[in-house]
Amino acid sequence: MSSIVDSSPSFELEEKDYEFCGHRLRISMFKGAYLGVSAFVWEPGLVLCRYFENENIHFVGKKVLELGSGTGIVGILAVLLGGDVTLTDRSYVLKQIEYNVLANVPLTSRHRSKVSALAWGDDQSKFSNDYDFILGTDIVYNPSQFAGLLQTLLCLCNEKTTIYMSSNVTARDGTINFHHDLLPQQFNSEILHTSGSNYIYKVTKKVAGDEP
Repeated sequence: MSSIVDSSPSFELEEKDYEFCGHRLRISMFKGAYLGVSAFVWEPGLVLCRYFENENIHFVGKKVLELGSGTGIVGILAVLLGGDVTLTDRSYVLKQIEYNVLANVPLTSRHRSKVSALAWGDDQSKFSNDYDFILGTDIVYNPSQFAGLLQTLLCLCNEKTTIYMSSNVTARDGTINFHHDLLPQQFNSEILHTSGSNYIYKVTKKVAGDEP
């Protein structure tokens, strides 16, 4: 882990401890490393982690992709719950994700984790579309990115893919419009769980015969 930090510009490493599904996680945030919103653990991610815990969800034998991983807390938990997980974000965020993967995923499970750059609307063709699950927490906050995000989701999921999206529907610009107007044009979407203003949506790609 030290080599990842040593090769980065000077910044403050802030650590927080969490526990989900019997797993203790120590998540580091690279504050002052010009990561912007990616250097925080946001509540929608914690809400989805608690949902996995409360619903006893696991990903054993499943292929999982996380969009906008940030600190990686959700994707790391998916690895610990048995998934073969690819954690993605902009290239400048990857060192933070890699650091947290190394700190939290045992060596015996690390082969089931992969960290890759993915810019929505640009890089999706470099990935497959055979994922069982796609995860996205607090990734719906900037209307200028909605077209690229939708394009990426359409490209990376198939008719059997389940997408879990956890969003703060009141604190993020355009979130209600995205989930209730834009997304349903090409996806089926239902609210699975709410926690305050944080909503978890289960999303699947529309296929022939689905209601408009």
